[in-house]
Amino acid sequence: MSLNLEQAFQEASIPTLLMCLVQLTGDESWLREPYLPKRDTNLFADESGGIAESAQQQIRDSLAIVLGEISDGKREILSPPNTELFTRMMSLCVAEEVAPEYAPMMMEAMGLTQRDIGWTKLSAASSETLKKFTVLIIGAGFSGICAAIKLDQLGIRWMMADANAEIGGTWLVNDYPEAGVDTPNHFYSFTFAPNHRWPKYFSKRIDVLNYCKSVAEKFKVADRISLNTEVVSTTWDEASQKWKVVLRDRHGQLRESHANVVISGVGQLNRPKKSFIKGLESFSGPCFHSAQWRHDVDLSGKRVAIIGTGASAMQILRTVASKASDVTIFQRSPQWVRPSNDYHRDVKPQTMWLFENVPFYFDWYRFGLFWRFGDGLLPTLRRDETWPHQQRSMNSRNDKHRVQLTEYLLTQLEGRTDLVNKTLPDYPPYGKRILVDNDWYKTLTRDNVELVASGVDHVDGNQIVALDGSSRETDVIILATGFEAGKMLASVAVTGRNGTTLRDTWGDDNPRAYKGMTMPNFPNLFCLYGPNTNVAHGGSVIFQAECQMRYITSCITQMIESQISAVDVRPEVHDAYNKAVDDEHDQLVWSHPGMDSWYKNSQGRIFSPMPWRFVDYWSMTHDADLSDYLVTAKRAII
Repeated sequence: MSLNLEQAFQEASIPTLLMCLVQLTGDESWLREPYLPKRDTNLFADESGGIAESAQQQIRDSLAIVLGEISDGKREILSPPNTELFTRMMSLCVAEEVAPEYAPMMMEAMGLTQRDIGWTKLSAASSETLKKFTVLIIGAGFSGICAAIKLDQLGIRWMMADANAEIGGTWLVNDYPEAGVDTPNHFYSFTFAPNHRWPKYFSKRIDVLNYCKSVAEKFKVADRISLNTEVVSTTWDEASQKWKVVLRDRHGQLRESHANVVISGVGQLNRPKKSFIKGLESFSGPCFHSAQWRHDVDLSGKRVAIIGTGASAMQILRTVASKASDVTIFQRSPQWVRPSNDYHRDVKPQTMWLFENVPFYFDWYRFGLFWRFGDGLLPTLRRDETWPHQQRSMNSRNDKHRVQLTEYLLTQLEGRTDLVNKTLPDYPPYGKRILVDNDWYKTLTRDNVELVASGVDHVDGNQIVALDGSSRETDVIILATGFEAGKMLASVAVTGRNGTTLRDTWGDDNPRAYKGMTMPNFPNLFCLYGPNTNVAHGGSVIFQAECQMRYITSCITQMIESQISAVDVRPEVHDAYNKAVDDEHDQLVWSHPGMDSWYKNSQGRIFSPMPWRFVDYWSMTHDADLSDYLVTAKRAII
């Protein structure tokens, strides 16, 4: 063990090792100088923590002794630290103050306290009601898989339908070149199913997809999913207090089923946006959306146009430019791009060894990612009314990010003033989804790449005409134009009480829901990754799914234990919550004037991002309060 340990420790995050040492020994003397990590303002953490090398080595040596004692049976792993000590540890780990309310959430995430909802009435778990109670889950992506697992833990029957031939959701469908996460994948994973063997810090699509499949198999849900099965409609039946569900199989045959509860796991990013470009039908060459990649189209020697400069364009450009004779990129507005030394870096075996063998190392490493890429970032996105530079940034810390990102851009594009002028945003960092550099700037400098700082006006045959009047000939068009994010759950005809349809309620692009999950007049219908739950300030939608499923299982267990057939969120509760969402967004970067993004609907309302800290949303969704709902007592829950 010592050889592996010595090698592994050289690759370790010292603040993370320090937290492991304190938690394993309870010795608070390590939480003083010279061992304290130093605050840094970089986007990505310094793994030394700014601690002197001599103190780093003391941490390594002491932890090695402790691990040896544990291995030899001479030391037991201590009980979890108390809340006060844990809060102090969190703050010292990231070298800035972390509020005490984070302690219960993070202790739960680390498995130090109970994560999941359980039965309060033991008889409920074997009741006749439970045996006849069924939940329909729509979609077999990460959210749907999470839902199935959490329902299984309670013994609640479910059925899941997905129109695709395999599970994986967006990670199955989006198979364009270099598709991958732009959130560190050690955080892009379930707390109850940690993956210690991610091959990269920002893994590509196939590894994320395989992780999703492995979780489904591990928890024995994969074989119970109805694939190649489309949910056509769900209609609330007042008489039975159930949802009548119409499904279509791969042969086009329709069948009817019923469910007490419906959980939508279809998400926000599942309908490619492409129909808005005038004259597109006149183009005779290959034209496809990034989410519907044409692997049969050989780009070698072709003139390729990429329309859009968002996340998918950022990822595909490098590959496309290496094959095509010419690449033209049409840009409506520039994006902030952040560097990452880890983006293309493999996770070394030594680091995997740490994750697998050092108690609490993975948990504290994940906390560091959570803070730096999540709640630790959110204060930098809030408007400071006293800040004198409101146009360029939100506050002084946001301005520091702007300086860092600008310096990186200038370094990458040195000598290319033309590209600097085209790519430097005039809005605050994080105003649009910030992107991780996949050699974007470097690729823009290639001789066969042209960036047009204008959107597309129309297509005329093989000519793409930009809004500035210029035109370019092309052989292939790639639409990196995003998704119809505002048309949530649009693939399913949802009809609630009194014939109320979800499409009429939400319109084309104005979805609203209580806590992002429930809507008045749609009893027993819950959305995962619903309105205003997108994690635009960082983090992971998987975190959201776990929060939401705790809330949903809290609702369902209360329904079964109290013999409730339906819960329907009160309109006044729903409306008050959404007013709070809108008011909060007014203070955040996504509402910055003069800036457009897919986060806004046609009326300018921010409908996608969550305005809350993760800890706030965790608290909101931890336990369902059924006084927020119109409750129907059991009548025909059979």
